[in-house]
Amino acid sequence: MPRYLTVLPVYNESKHITAVLDQVAKYAADVLVVDDGSEDGSSELLAQRNDIDVVLHPKNRGYGAAILTAFDYAIVHRYDIVVTIDCDGQHEPQRIAKLVAGCARADIVSGSRYLDQRVPTSQAPADRRQINHQITAELNQRLGLQLTDAFCGFKAYRTQALAQLDLTETGYAMPLELWVQAAWHQLQILELPVPLIYLDEERSFGGALDAATTRLSYYRDIIDRAIQACEAPAVSKPDAQRCGTSGCLCP
Repeated sequence: MPRYLTVLPVYNESKHITAVLDQVAKYAADVLVVDDGSEDGSSELLAQRNDIDVVLHPKNRGYGAAILTAFDYAIVHRYDIVVTIDCDGQHEPQRIAKLVAGCARADIVSGSRYLDQRVPTSQAPADRRQINHQITAELNQRLGLQLTDAFCGFKAYRTQALAQLDLTETGYAMPLELWVQAAWHQLQILELPVPLIYLDEERSFGGALDAATTRLSYYRDIIDRAIQACEAPAVSKPDAQRCGTSGCLCP
């Protein structure tokens, strides 16, 4: 059995955090919470637990930043696999083992809320559903992928594959930068069906990104920049030579 770390990025989730972590702890031995500068009492609730590890961002840095912190933690602590799961109750922890098992045949195993119509679903907000479908289609066209859900946060990654990537986006579009680099490095991707669960509560992307047109433009800009970065010529030392590892230059 591979050694895996289950990670939850958290920002102001005091309403859900205890119940979600209680469930996650049933299905995952090693659990890390990245507290991204919560100000609603989440940090105090986390401090009461002895069954998880916590990394604290003193100030809110963004969803992508929390995930990148988790990736670094998993690589440094030599986990074979890292699983990401949201802390708002939209994902089912009992599916963690299936995602981990999928890493036996893929570098990235991504939950998809649209892969299997037989999986029970709830109704997503119209603008989110439309943007997801639109961006997913554009990624497939531009990168030669076959995704059905570009934004699901319930994923498992082989840390050896993550170590090849150079991710920098700290906001909600970080998964899009990841898909671009995954395609560039020819990582193996597997989607598994998960339920579409949306809570009956208001969720904000923060500021201008709550406007659908602004959010769509932001997502496309990140994709464009990520593709340009991959296509830019690598800057190498005069005496550098390829070692055979994708993306690596050795002295």
